Amino acid sequence: MKKILLIIVVGMMLVSACKSSKGTSGGSSKKSSAVTTVSTDNTYGYTEGNPIKVGGTESGPANERKYLNTLAGPNGEEISYVRVGSCCPFNTPNGLMGGGLLDRYEIKWSGQTAPVYLYLNMYDKDVLKAPVGFTIKK
Repeated sequence: MKKILLIIVVGMMLVSACKSSKGTSGGSSKKSSAVTTVSTDNTYGYTEGNPIKVGGTESGPANERKYLNTLAGPNGEEISYVRVGSCCPFNTPNGLMGGGLLDRYEIKWSGQTAPVYLYLNMYDKDVLKAPVGFTIKK
């Protein structure tokens, strides 16, 4: 019961905080200098078990957009992204009542055959890298 309540409360917070998270990498958020390398791990960001940890619950949605605004397609293409929802409950000391949910984003760029989906963790922090298949916006 406690876990269900946690999921409902966190979900409601995320929905209200991230309700209209649409953007492009050319948006108003400034490029972060924190992303300087591309990961060599094919699961980084692509799976719920290895999400991109942008950290900072007070500014979590803004951190997610700031991070996404650093990315470009495989040949430097401008990307667009939309938050498609929250999923995947997990335990974290940085979340509400010891738990959190990942945010799932759909990423598109010109010439792409199918959209890409990335999982972001706004609660925990780690060294930020671009996922395999992306480049860093210059």
